[in-house]
Amino acid sequence: MPLGKRIRASTSQQDLPQGQHLEEGAGTHATPIAPSSQKTALESLPFQVIQPQYSFEDIILNPATHDAIQDVLTLYEKYDLLFNQWGLGIAHKRQQKSGINLYGPPGTGKSMAAHAIANQLGRKILAVDYSQIESKYVGETAKNLVAMFDYAKKEEAIIFFDEADALLSRRVTNMTNSTDVSVNQTRSVLLLLLNDYEDLVLFASNFITNYDPAFLRRITAHVKFELPDEEGRSRLWEMYIPARMPTNVKVPILSAKYAGISGSDISNAVFNAALRAARLDEDTVQHSYFEEAIERIITSKTDNEGIGIQTSRRTVSEEYVKKQFEGELPK
Repeated sequence: MPLGKRIRASTSQQDLPQGQHLEEGAGTHATPIAPSSQKTALESLPFQVIQPQYSFEDIILNPATHDAIQDVLTLYEKYDLLFNQWGLGIAHKRQQKSGINLYGPPGTGKSMAAHAIANQLGRKILAVDYSQIESKYVGETAKNLVAMFDYAKKEEAIIFFDEADALLSRRVTNMTNSTDVSVNQTRSVLLLLLNDYEDLVLFASNFITNYDPAFLRRITAHVKFELPDEEGRSRLWEMYIPARMPTNVKVPILSAKYAGISGSDISNAVFNAALRAARLDEDTVQHSYFEEAIERIITSKTDNEGIGIQTSRRTVSEEYVKKQFEGELPK
């Protein structure tokens, strides 16, 4: 039996609440009802189970984040010790099934970590976002959810909701139209599915503040991802700059000078610096190209109002720079 897999979920299509059609007066703009000729939800699922694409060796996380993830995974790797020998199965029955919510700024490795979790447990992963299950037909989104859980159960895969805040957002309290009714129905069905599901479910979000409290209560662990500190940035620059790429880059300068950037920002900066050198037919990727690339990224994030992330440039002394470049300023 694979790690993280104990009891098959009992939820099926029959668990979906009745009332797939709008009642009269539900709203002035009625949502169309799915035609009877439409394929079943299971037949038309737009996603598939895949093997994990990353391991924890591919990700640079701060120790606190890594340890928090490993704590939860202990539930599966030492299940007998925890629930049988230590008796947690008596007082903590609900914790025998688990959900992990990975949240924090974009570009910090949440999606990669979800794959790494599945990899460590030796499981396949079913990654899905809201757009893949949403339907314009009344009740069809909820039916797609049920079909998706059934599919994951059949394939013995870990479900991973990327950008989960779109699906786990707060329910509408003052319903005024059919869309509000459909949104609330979808949230209610998902709550029932999570209650009954006996396997690991992963969530990732940049906006945990959008979550409905009812979903927060049903998730065992919440792991916060932070932007890397100077040491983390140094490790990320080193990881994303290929050893065989000719360059005079000084990683300590980049790491010290540019704070508030993510691993994704660093990856993009390295790629764009290499493009500049290749376009100019140069045989060395100059240090200045890395700085110009990360400057453009910081500017774009600053211009993107409401992103909620503060990037910054630190002043680095000329003496420090000369020391890194062995007495010469970078080109």
